[in-house]
Amino acid sequence: MTIQIGDQLPDATFKIMTADGPGEVSTSDIFAGKKVVLFAVPGAFTPTCHNNHLSGFLENLSALKSKGIDTVAVTAVNDVFVMDAWAKATGAEGKIVFLADGSADFAKDIGLELDASLAGLGMRSQRYSMIVEDGKVTSLNVEDTPGQAAISGAAGILNQL
Repeated sequence: MTIQIGDQLPDATFKIMTADGPGEVSTSDIFAGKKVVLFAVPGAFTPTCHNNHLSGFLENLSALKSKGIDTVAVTAVNDVFVMDAWAKATGAEGKIVFLADGSADFAKDIGLELDASLAGLGMRSQRYSMIVEDGKVTSLNVEDTPGQAAISGAAGILNQL
């Protein structure tokens, strides 16, 4: 079943890159007591994800924070090394939290997985954005087409704050 507005995020663990190498962070670590924008992309470095979706959140980071957002995080079904390289390549390291969902466990847990096997990409996440307050989803924007970031982009989130 797909997560809905008003639902609590499930307990999940993501891989993140730390100063000491790969580490883990839980949903409670990220969302408890905070107002967070979480957005998901089908894949790091893919055209829409790289050139449009992530860049929009990076460009609007201060505007999001000025509206009460504590953290902006991105998740993708990529390994922690790819997510770390993507953070560094885009200048988003230390600004946006990069959450690796390498086996699509989180995407499946919230019902937003995407089978992109026909394109040779395997299981991925659908493209979406959400506002999460203390672990509860208060806004959810799921794209109908993976190659677009029309409703799930930073501008849409800003309008919802």
